[in-house]
Amino acid sequence: MDALYSSASTSSCSSSLPLSPVNFARASLKTPRTLAFPNCIRKQTHVTRASLAVEQQAHNPKLAVIKIGTRGSPLALAQAYQTKEKLIASHPHLAEDGAIEIVIIKTTGDKILSQPLADIGGKGLFTKEIDEALINGDIDIAVHSMKDVPTLLPDKTILPCNLPREDVRDAFICLTASSLGELPAGSIIGTASLRRKSQILHRYPSLKVEENFRGNVQTRLKKLNEKVVQATLLALAGLKRLNMTENVTSVLSLDEMLPAVAQGAIGIACRSNDDKMAEYIAKLNHDETRLAVACERAFLLTLDGSCRTPIAGYASKDADGYCIFKGLVASPNGTRVLETSRKGRYAYKEMMEIGKDAGQELLKLAGPGFFGC
Repeated sequence: MDALYSSASTSSCSSSLPLSPVNFARASLKTPRTLAFPNCIRKQTHVTRASLAVEQQAHNPKLAVIKIGTRGSPLALAQAYQTKEKLIASHPHLAEDGAIEIVIIKTTGDKILSQPLADIGGKGLFTKEIDEALINGDIDIAVHSMKDVPTLLPDKTILPCNLPREDVRDAFICLTASSLGELPAGSIIGTASLRRKSQILHRYPSLKVEENFRGNVQTRLKKLNEKVVQATLLALAGLKRLNMTENVTSVLSLDEMLPAVAQGAIGIACRSNDDKMAEYIAKLNHDETRLAVACERAFLLTLDGSCRTPIAGYASKDADGYCIFKGLVASPNGTRVLETSRKGRYAYKEMMEIGKDAGQELLKLAGPGFFGC
C-alpha cells in the first residue's frame, strides 16, 4: 500500500490521579525481601524464558499453522497474545490446540542494557533479530511495537496490518509529586527516551534526566521504588496492556509531551511472498490507525533523523473527520524545540503529503547540522 510498509531493499495541564504505591509484575521480577510498596499485578502475564536467539514455548506435537515472533518482555508477550486472540476471533479454526505458537526472540536491544540506546544503534535493535527470523522462515509473522520499527523495512518483508491504537499519551509516575511541575529543582527523571528528555528539559530546565534508565516496565518501576530516580515517564499504552495503570500518578497532555511516532500502535509483519499469512493478518488491520501511523512515519522518513535526534509526531482524526498532525524536533538538551502542525483530509494520499510536508518544514527551520549524530 505504501513505501513505509513494504520492502525497501525506520504549557499545559495533566489529568492527575491520586498518588499510589508502585506495583510490579511478579512474573518477571524477583520480589526483594522488603519493598516499600508491595503488591501486585492485576492479571496474569504470559511469560516464557527468552534464549540467546530463538526459543519456543513447550513443543506441541501438532505442527503450528502460525508461528508468531515476539520479544520476550511482558509487554511484548501481551501484544503477541492479543494478536493471537484476534487471529482466533477472525479465523475460528485457529482456536485448535497448537494451531498458533508464540516464538520468543531475544534481540540485541534486550541483551545490551548497560548503555543508552543511542550509543548502541537506536530502536532498530529491537526488531532486527525478529525480522531475520521472519525472513529465514523460523516464524510466520512478527509482532512489533510500531515505534520500534525502522521507517524502511527489511527486504522480503511487508507490514500490512496495524491493530487498533491504544492511548498515545505518556504517564508520569512518581512517589512524591503529582506532576513534573511539582518536582523540586535537581530531581532526577529516569528515561532512555531522548524525545522525553528534550521535552522535559525544555519546560523544566531545573530538572535532571538519567538517560541510561532502561529495562522493561517492571524493571523501571523497581528502580523507581528503590529511589534510583525520583520519577519516570512510561507510555500509557503499555501500562494499559499490562493492566498496570494503578501505578500512574498523572497523564501528561499532548501539549506537554508529544508522543513518539507510532506510539501506542502494534504492527504485524510477514514475508512479502507469503500470501496466506498476509490474508490472515489483513483481517486484523485497523485502517484509521494504519493511516495515522503512515502519516507519522512519512514525517519521520522525511526528517531522516539520526540516533541522537529527538523527534515526536502524532496524527489523529478530529470530530469532523479531518486529520490533525503535530510534529516536533528538538536538541537533546531541550534548548531548541521546533514545532509544526497540519490539517487535511483523513485519506492516505493526503496524509502522506501532510507528514512529508511537515518534515520538510522542520528541516528548513532546523538548518544544517541539526540532525547530525
